Amino acid sequence: MVQFMLNGEAVALAVPDDVPLLQALRGPAGLSGPRFGCGNELCGSCMVLVGGTPRYACTLAAGAVAGQQVVTVEGLGTPAAPHPLQSAFLAEQAGQCGYCLSGILVSAAALLARDKSPDEAAIRAALEPHLCRCGSHNRIIRAIQRAAEAIQSAMAEAIP
Repeated sequence: MVQFMLNGEAVALAVPDDVPLLQALRGPAGLSGPRFGCGNELCGSCMVLVGGTPRYACTLAAGAVAGQQVVTVEGLGTPAAPHPLQSAFLAEQAGQCGYCLSGILVSAAALLARDKSPDEAAIRAALEPHLCRCGSHNRIIRAIQRAAEAIQSAMAEAIP
């Protein structure tokens, strides 16, 4: 039994500690956002946030996240209140097949959490672990820049 916080809710999954987190998320947790791509930390399709840090769920043992906060693409926003990244990706039409996008979105969310105004080099560095075979890289970068601008604007409006 592995217990941790998943997208803001406590979960207890009946899996061995050494099972890959991705298998636990897609199986007992019933999520479909994190995807199996390569199984060798080469594509980033399985990326999730563990304690705010992007991690490969395909090789990370489920037991390694016990007691920690895990966020998948499903935990970034809701249909009624999407994360600025989700809105920006739709506005920029940044996805083609979409297979890589869940991992890219969580890595981009980690970037924007630590840097509210990343330059293009910082965005490219954050996305380095991700493979996108559709060639939508330019739109993805524009979408992340758009989301950063939306976050900055929201922060400016919140300051009295």
